[in-house]
Amino acid sequence: MGTAVDPARGAVSHHRRRRFDVRVVPHRRRSPLRLRDWRMRTKLAAVLVIPSVAFLVLAGVQTRALVGQTTALSDFAEQVGIGQEITVVVHRLQQERDRSAGELAALRRDGSGPRRDEATAALGPLHRATDQAVVDLRRAAEPLADADASWRVAYSEVLEAYEQVVSIRATVPPAVLNSDTILSNYHRAVDALLNLLAEPTPGPDHPALSDAVLRYVQLARVKELSSRIRAQLYAAARGGGYGPEGQVVLSDLRAQQLTALGAFRVAATSDQILRYDQVTLDPAFIDAARMEERTLPVGDTAPVVLPAEQWWSASEGRQELLRQAEAGVLEDAVAQAEQVSARQLRDTLLVVGGIVAVLLVAVLISLLIGRSMARSMRLLRSQALRIAQVELPEALDRLRTVTGGVPDISVAPAVVRSLDEMGELAEAFVAVHRSAVSVAVEQALMRRNVNAMFVNLARRSQVLVERQLELLDELEREESSPDQLENLFKLDHLAARMRRNDESLLVLAGTESTRRWQRPVGLNTMLLAAAAEIEQYPRVRHESIADLHVVGHAVGELVHLFAELLENATAFSRPDTLVSVTARAEETGAVVEIVDRGLGMSPSALTEANEVLATPPAADVAAVERMGLFVVSHLASRLNVRVRLHGGEDGLVAVIRLPAELLAPAPPVTEVQPPARMVTAGPVAAAVEQPVAGRPPVTVPRQARPVPVRAEDVLAPAASVPSGDGGWWSRRGPSTPAQAGPPAPPATPVIGGTSARGLPVRVPMAQLAAVTRSARPEPVPAARHDPDPAAVGGMLSRLYGGMRRAEAEDTTEIPVPPLRGGHSEEGRQ
Repeated sequence: MGTAVDPARGAVSHHRRRRFDVRVVPHRRRSPLRLRDWRMRTKLAAVLVIPSVAFLVLAGVQTRALVGQTTALSDFAEQVGIGQEITVVVHRLQQERDRSAGELAALRRDGSGPRRDEATAALGPLHRATDQAVVDLRRAAEPLADADASWRVAYSEVLEAYEQVVSIRATVPPAVLNSDTILSNYHRAVDALLNLLAEPTPGPDHPALSDAVLRYVQLARVKELSSRIRAQLYAAARGGGYGPEGQVVLSDLRAQQLTALGAFRVAATSDQILRYDQVTLDPAFIDAARMEERTLPVGDTAPVVLPAEQWWSASEGRQELLRQAEAGVLEDAVAQAEQVSARQLRDTLLVVGGIVAVLLVAVLISLLIGRSMARSMRLLRSQALRIAQVELPEALDRLRTVTGGVPDISVAPAVVRSLDEMGELAEAFVAVHRSAVSVAVEQALMRRNVNAMFVNLARRSQVLVERQLELLDELEREESSPDQLENLFKLDHLAARMRRNDESLLVLAGTESTRRWQRPVGLNTMLLAAAAEIEQYPRVRHESIADLHVVGHAVGELVHLFAELLENATAFSRPDTLVSVTARAEETGAVVEIVDRGLGMSPSALTEANEVLATPPAADVAAVERMGLFVVSHLASRLNVRVRLHGGEDGLVAVIRLPAELLAPAPPVTEVQPPARMVTAGPVAAAVEQPVAGRPPVTVPRQARPVPVRAEDVLAPAASVPSGDGGWWSRRGPSTPAQAGPPAPPATPVIGGTSARGLPVRVPMAQLAAVTRSARPEPVPAARHDPDPAAVGGMLSRLYGGMRRAEAEDTTEIPVPPLRGGHSEEGRQ
């Protein structure tokens, strides 16, 4: 729908506001069966309550406990399974220990070199077998790196004990250490392995698994005690007899073996006991037992020392049979642990599957509800973002930059058509958008009217200032008193500054300047004209100005820009300092620098000023308070000129970069008529008395003071005329014919020499009507020259402009600028 331009209809009516609050679309009935018409409260309850209840009923009751039990049983099965590698390492260590005990006894009996070599050769294969078994254990234990802390501690103790065994091996051939010291390291390693074998714990809920662990651990201890008995008997056989405490140790070991065997029979199943009994009935087992019985002391008879090789062979067979029995019991425990773990995993998966099924149903319902909400919210979000980031900024830009009538701004309807709170919110967004556009239209109308008032007031003031300047010109030509002439010059300069303020008001209103030039103008001349627009122009020094020219249509606004910067440079610096101006050419255009030695600016103020210069602000009260910065910013943006302020040694440096499109080649060289007044770079030097064109020589006092000038006097288009007063197209009208008589008037106007920049210096009061008619020579017919077309065009433009301004002054209405496109005729040249 279109937004009305009438300010009276800019706001939303009270009736429409009430309708937004009560019902968005009154002609439709809300259906409780239509999902998109549900209230937001109902949708949120359906999305949150259903999944929450399903999760609390099923997941909260079973999932956590089942998953924990499954994980514990899985770890238990893995720890029991690694018992096979542990028993292999124990078996290899027992062989190495028992053989080392016999070799130590033999070396202590005969420690010659060949005997040591035989011991080393006999123990080498056993060492390698033990090392390989430990490597297999390490590989099998890698998956259990994240097991419970007690198992990891026991495993680290095993590795530490094995490292000690490796380090003690080198002491066996030389037999430098006590046999008990060496064998104790083996005992410690085997005990650590048996502790690790007993470490798996299934928890209090599975006592059968705990009994299974106890059974194979007790049988492993029976095997370990049998191995120690073998080591004692083999050491006695190799050493030629029992030690002082040999029989005591053997008795203690046999007692411990009987205790462990009893514990095994208590914990073992009948099948396992049967299998163990079958092992004991094996001939190899019986032969070893009979040989061991011969070593038992009977009365006063000394125990028998068994043959070493025969005993080793028989005991090795018995140990292998015990190893097989141990492996069978361990396999039973592994199978039982895996069976319980698999059953627990199956139960857990069933429960979790049921929970997932319920959650899927709940999630499906939640998705259906959430999809409806998400779609509405997504559409509403996209519309809100489009309004905030595209439509409303574009509408405001159109209203801000419009030059004619205010256009109609359409507002799109709401994209969410549901009857829930989301639909009402979408309608509220549209209402806010409509109200914002209405307010913007009202502001655009008000801004347009304010700008029109600014333009009319500024142009009325310009007409009065132009008339004041013309009157001052006439008074200056007729005045001969130096003091009165100086006052007239001051009034002239104040009027020129008032006109610049009027032009600043036009910039504030967004209107272009009415001063136009058709020909390219030199940059040096423009800087002189800018200096002529300020109050303290004698302090401006042109250091080095490149020979550049600027296109005519940009001359007036660039002069205004330079004048504002020069005004700031002179106003905020000490009166006894100079403001230097330099200009140079670059590849991308030209650079003008204005340097003052004044108060300077703080870094924050300098940054803020540069931001204003880079991005022209809107017209407001702050812009009026800092008129110069505002005008420079807008003029620079209009001409594509970059202006930056930098901190100098004692003040500021204003850098103005002119683009290449503003530069133009120099116009054709013609006979230039010097302007009526020129800016002086300092006090006027004493000039030699020269005749005035069209007048007899008169005595004119030389004033050592700077002479004010206006920009038009400096920027006046060159005309090829022989005399200073010009022809009929001049602003002063046709010149009075020169009177014949000596001395003859000079061919050029009277000047006071040239300045340091090569510019002519005007002689004050040299062309004033300070003499009477009787003192003038007889008129001489002046030669007629064709007028310059550009000068004639400028004169006619000023003539018609003055007529229109006079007509504007006679009416009591405030004319409003045209609604669409272009400027008024007063702004044309």
